[in-house]
Amino acid sequence: MPHISLRLIAPFIVLATAAPAAAKDKEAPPRPTQIQELYNCRDIADSAARLACFDREVGELQAADTKRDITFADRETVKKTRRGLFGFTLPSLGLFGGDGDEDQIKSIDTTVASSSQVDGGRYRITMADGSVWIQIDDRRMALAPRPGQKIQIKTASLGSYFLSLEGRPSIRVRRER
Repeated sequence: MPHISLRLIAPFIVLATAAPAAAKDKEAPPRPTQIQELYNCRDIADSAARLACFDREVGELQAADTKRDITFADRETVKKTRRGLFGFTLPSLGLFGGDGDEDQIKSIDTTVASSSQVDGGRYRITMADGSVWIQIDDRRMALAPRPGQKIQIKTASLGSYFLSLEGRPSIRVRRER
């Protein structure tokens, strides 16, 4: 049996044990002060004081909402927002729910609104949702994209995406706006 040096495998052991630890250490973003103060009202034993606390804190929460100091979004709104931002690289702020793989959008299906050729025979394609994608590879498309055609865009590597027009071979694109 061959002898394997501990120096050779030590970095792999460190990496293997660090990844799960890093995932566990990832905490949810802090709860807004207005929400926490409202939750704290539940701990008041005296009914009249608890009710006064709830009334006061709900008023504070409503004022913050009116001034747009705090915003509420349900899961469906977050999902639509994520879809609208598909293709942009944004910092992980925890604003749109979790940042785990289960929350990430891997592809979108849409249709062409318009397209035009730009330098080198590449395409700039505007989608029905208003997003604009530009071809970044030199692959030639047999037919130009036409309004109404179905498109699927999937995540690729290094911040790029694959765009497939009605199931044809993919081209590499990036989101322009």
